[in-house]
Amino acid sequence: MAAATEEAEAEPRSGYGAGARILSIGIASTGVVTFAYFSVASYALNDVDYKYISLLWSVLFVIVSVIYRPIEQLLSRTIAGRRARGLHTGHPLRTPLLIQASFASAFLVIALIFRTTIENRLFDGSSTLYWVLVVAGLAYAASYFARGWLAGHQWFGLYGGLVFMEATTRLLFAVAVAIGIAEGQNVVAMGMAAAPFVSLVVVPLAFARRPRVTAAPEPDEEELDLARGGRFAVAVLAIMAAEQTLLNAGVLTVNATAANAAVAGYVFNALLIARAPLQLFQAIQGSLLPHLAGLEATEGREQFEHAIRITILAIAGFAGAVALGLLVLGPWAMGILFDDAATYGRLGLAAVALGMGAHLAAGTLNQAALARDHAGAAAAAWLVAAAAFVGWMLLPIVDDELVRAEVGYLGAATLLCALLAMVYRRRGAPPAEAAPDPRSE
Repeated sequence: MAAATEEAEAEPRSGYGAGARILSIGIASTGVVTFAYFSVASYALNDVDYKYISLLWSVLFVIVSVIYRPIEQLLSRTIAGRRARGLHTGHPLRTPLLIQASFASAFLVIALIFRTTIENRLFDGSSTLYWVLVVAGLAYAASYFARGWLAGHQWFGLYGGLVFMEATTRLLFAVAVAIGIAEGQNVVAMGMAAAPFVSLVVVPLAFARRPRVTAAPEPDEEELDLARGGRFAVAVLAIMAAEQTLLNAGVLTVNATAANAAVAGYVFNALLIARAPLQLFQAIQGSLLPHLAGLEATEGREQFEHAIRITILAIAGFAGAVALGLLVLGPWAMGILFDDAATYGRLGLAAVALGMGAHLAAGTLNQAALARDHAGAAAAAWLVAAAAFVGWMLLPIVDDELVRAEVGYLGAATLLCALLAMVYRRRGAPPAEAAPDPRSE
């Protein structure tokens, strides 16, 4: 036991700031590559075909973020908390595996039952787009499990490598169509199915970094049973569903109600201003949860609040700079990046940037809530904000669908941030005692 612990303690450790910086490099690159995927696809395809690519992406990532991100968060929080208490081996994986497999199986059953409806109502009869959705939806179960395991161990370089390889693989399919090696919407879509498989090549590298276990695994002081893990997963599932609603309800409601089918693509492009930085700041949030979980498991309340404070200040500065840049160059930049007929207003683009800032701040406060085991209260805040956004999009208060989505996103994200700030003011549970050092026994 002592030998295993000594080897684990000998691993290089980095704080929240270092981990966030390392992961930010990978995910910042990933955000740029993801943006490039849609930019290249918009040039390679006509407006209607591009609409179905953006719709497939929206549906796919609503599904995988909702049903798989809870296990990523559960693993990250659990493993990091145990490591902070001195437990470096024997992390509970059976419950997360069972929940993840159940979510994946439920997705497959529902997708098969509603195949005809999905093909005809969403993808205009395209069986290829349907099967891309199914295959990618199953593959991301493994990808998100790996992300949670890597984040819990704070192997942020490998985490960043995983998501970067995923985005790069997807981009290569769009580039192949753009330069004439391949042709058509189906090839661009297939990149979404191939990407999660390719990204898993980093997992063997992670296994090679595990400490050698020379004794029986350390016992888990606080068993992660199915009931406890399930409650956390369901709460985070609700949070993920609400977040994806904020990012995609604008596209989906416009797709269903707009007379011009291409308008959904225009709304999607505008909200990419929020989506790309959100992917970047997943790096900070991805390293923040295990860091906060470790502090909450020991005695780092002051450091806990300091980490939240500096993150929100950085977000405020970033969002303000993006909003200012869009006021000056927004319409020109959107005209270059996307080959479509939309006219993007400066104020609308700046509103999305400010909404992105509120969304990022809310995500930071959400990680604090999860670390403090306030997942239920956080979920309620997200659901209220999501319902408000959907209601706004369905009411024709603003005739222009693009402007309606931009203003609605800003309002919903601001409401969300305010509600989660109220959750954050609740005091966390008393910290758990650190595990005794086995070498002292």
